[in-house]
Amino acid sequence: MRMKAVLAALAIGVVACGGGDTADEAPPAAETPAAAASPAAAPAGLTMPAWIRADNAMRHVTIDVTAGETNANNYWNFNGLFGGSGEIIVPQGYEVTLNLTNRDPAMAHSVGVSERQAIYPPIFEEVVPAFEGAVTADPTSMTDSTLPGESESITFTAGTVGEYVLLCYVTGHAATGMWVRFTVAEGQEVGVLQ
Repeated sequence: MRMKAVLAALAIGVVACGGGDTADEAPPAAETPAAAASPAAAPAGLTMPAWIRADNAMRHVTIDVTAGETNANNYWNFNGLFGGSGEIIVPQGYEVTLNLTNRDPAMAHSVGVSERQAIYPPIFEEVVPAFEGAVTADPTSMTDSTLPGESESITFTAGTVGEYVLLCYVTGHAATGMWVRFTVAEGQEVGVLQ
């Protein structure tokens, strides 16, 4: 948007000055197609890791979420990401399948899509996912959510554009950083910003 304003100002300046020798200034005009292509391009830094698969024809995204992928944050991470590091982007209206696998050697975990907040409570009195079906079973339970070595899948429609998070609802986990930014955006861009 800023580039368009600069180019418009240059064009007005050229017209106001009567053109003069500005014909030699063609290179800035030659940059215009690249600048125009930028907004349609993927956001800078958007990657498509192996744990995300998109089918634009079917309007479906599959995300393999591994709790305890690494020992980072005491294994309280999703695919090694925690505390807002990384941002998963999915298109509005797409069906999303989250396949949760728990590799934490000691703790149960859950995953759900929640509204983004500045801080997360240590205990969730009530679990209200941002989208219908966007939370695993028994999400707050340390004994009945997804135990070490177990897997669970959920599917939901990312119906509303907005900034959300994938988080673990087990007591204390989100409060200590077990959450990742999750954004629903217009268009067909899918991937992770890091």
